[in-house]
Amino acid sequence: MNRNENVTDRVPVLVTGGAGYIGSHAVLALKDAGWPVAVIDNLTTGFRFAVPDGVAFYEGDIEDAELLGRIFEEQGTRAIMHFAGSIIVPESVEDPLKYYHNNTAKSRTLIEAAVKAGVPHFIFSSTAATYGVPEVSPVREDTPQSPINPYGWSKLMTEQMLTDTASAHTLNFCALRYFNVAGADPKARTGQSTAGATHLIKVAVEAALGKRDGVAVFGTDFDTPDGTGVRDYIHVSDLAAAHVLALEALMAQPERSLKMNCGYGRGFSVLEVLDAVDRVTNMTIDRRMEGRRAGDPASLISDPSRIRANLPWQPEHDDLDTIIAHALAWERKLSQLRGEG
Repeated sequence: MNRNENVTDRVPVLVTGGAGYIGSHAVLALKDAGWPVAVIDNLTTGFRFAVPDGVAFYEGDIEDAELLGRIFEEQGTRAIMHFAGSIIVPESVEDPLKYYHNNTAKSRTLIEAAVKAGVPHFIFSSTAATYGVPEVSPVREDTPQSPINPYGWSKLMTEQMLTDTASAHTLNFCALRYFNVAGADPKARTGQSTAGATHLIKVAVEAALGKRDGVAVFGTDFDTPDGTGVRDYIHVSDLAAAHVLALEALMAQPERSLKMNCGYGRGFSVLEVLDAVDRVTNMTIDRRMEGRRAGDPASLISDPSRIRANLPWQPEHDDLDTIIAHALAWERKLSQLRGEG
C-alpha cells in the first residue's frame, strides 16, 4: 500500500453495479467531488443511461477476473465500491443458489482480483438484513447477525470474506449496512428505475402516478403505534455521500477497517409513509390491507452512533417528505425517458 496516499489524492475508484440504483448515486457523488471513477455493470438490472457522461463504462461481469485485471490496469484503480448483486429477499428464498452465486461467489472473485492487483481499499454495500429479526431496536453494529434468508446470508458471507482477507493481505474495507434506502438524486439525474421494484416509497409514488392500482400494506397487527411495520428510511444521496466519506476514512487510516450501519436512527410506519405520499402528491393512494409476510420484524431502526463517530457525515435530506418528493420527481422523469404518458 502506498502510505503517501491521503484524502486529497482522489484516487481512481471502480464502482461495481454503477448503473444500478445506489451505485449510480455513488458514481455521481464521486464525480461531483472530483474523484476519477469508472463503472463495471452487466446491465442485468442496471441502466446504461444511469452512468453519466465522462465516466468510463465497462459492460461486463465481476466474475470475469481477466476483465477486472484489465480495468484495474487501464484505470489505475486504487479503490473499489462494490454494489453489484441481487437484492430481492423473496427471490433469494426461491432461488438461493442465484444469490450465493451473484452475491457471494462473484464477490470472492472481485476480492481476489483486488488483492492480486494490489487495490488497497474496498467499500462494500451490505445490508441490515444481516441482522435478521433483531431482538432490539435501534440496532447497533454489535447486535448479533442472524440472517433469516439467503440474501442476508450472502451479504454476511461477503463481510466475513472481507474481514479475513483484510487480516491476511494489504487491504482495508468498510462494510456499510443499509437500512431502507429511498429517494432519488435531487437534480433528477438518476433514481430507482427497476420495473416491478418492491421498495415501499417507489411503489407508492408509482401508484400516485397511476402506474399501479394501489399499495399493499403487509401486516396491520404489529406491536407498533399504528400496527404497521416501522422502518428507518435513508435518502440515497445521503447514503452515497457516506460511501465517499468512508473511502476517505480508509485512506486516512490504512490499517483500519470499518463496519457501520447506514440510517437516520428514527423510523416511520408504512401508514405514515403512505400519508406522507398523499400529502406530497395531494391525492389519496388506494391501500390494501394484507397479512404479514414471513420474517418481517415489527420495527427495524438503525443506531447510527458509530458512523457519526467515525465519519464527518452530515445528512442533507433527512426528511420524509423530501425523500418522497425526490422519488416522485424521478418517477416523472423516468416516464419521459421511457416515452410513457
